[in-house]
Amino acid sequence: MELKPYEGQGASTELDRPQDDHSNHQGNSHQGKEITSRISPWLARLAYPLGSRFVLPNYFGKIEITGEENLPKQGAVVFAPTHRSRWDALIVPFTAGRRTTGRDLRFMVTADEMKGIQGWLIRRLGGFPVNTRHPSAASLRHGIELLEEEEALVIFPEGNIFRQEHIQPLKPGIARLALHAELNQPGLGVCIVPISIHYSDPIPHWGTDVDVRIGKPLKVGRYCTQPLKNCAQQLRSDLENALKRLHPSEVCTQGG
Repeated sequence: MELKPYEGQGASTELDRPQDDHSNHQGNSHQGKEITSRISPWLARLAYPLGSRFVLPNYFGKIEITGEENLPKQGAVVFAPTHRSRWDALIVPFTAGRRTTGRDLRFMVTADEMKGIQGWLIRRLGGFPVNTRHPSAASLRHGIELLEEEEALVIFPEGNIFRQEHIQPLKPGIARLALHAELNQPGLGVCIVPISIHYSDPIPHWGTDVDVRIGKPLKVGRYCTQPLKNCAQQLRSDLENALKRLHPSEVCTQGG
């Protein structure tokens, strides 16, 4: 798989010049290593029903999901949820995984979340690491390869967990990654689905209510009509606006 430049592109971008896999960035232990992801069949059969039928219903209060009709059941898709808690890693599969779409999800997660028992589980349930400050070429390539294989990929576009209610500025990588996959295989049909996850308490605890809102997919191919830098900026802006329209705090602010 090759990161191909877009014809007519006037300026290079961060994804066009990914960090050298052998460069020495402090704290990025995944530079220079091949990135892969896999799903353990036995663990998935155990973990997903356990989470959706017992853990989430018994820990949280009301879990309300709207917009399930916007979830693609096939094809290359990037699910782009807001990130307010580590519980998001269970809420997203509950919302868009086997229970509703019949699909196993792949996750691009921060390298810090790949440690210990949590990392052991994440690696066997489709997760792979990325250093959000210095993303390696290997991480980005693997994300693109997954889309080219028409997998469902989860990327938290804000980058990290934020307790603040308002939508944070999105990282540029999600738009560029999706565009590269579409440009590598014209007609692939990559889409990005915005997902707002809102907890009734900033730090979720037993009995906290969860409000999940799923927006209409953004079709990436429609943005491939201008230089990559320009269409990536437009796609990121449209995704950020879509998340703001979904998120309760943003809706209240706009309505007020």
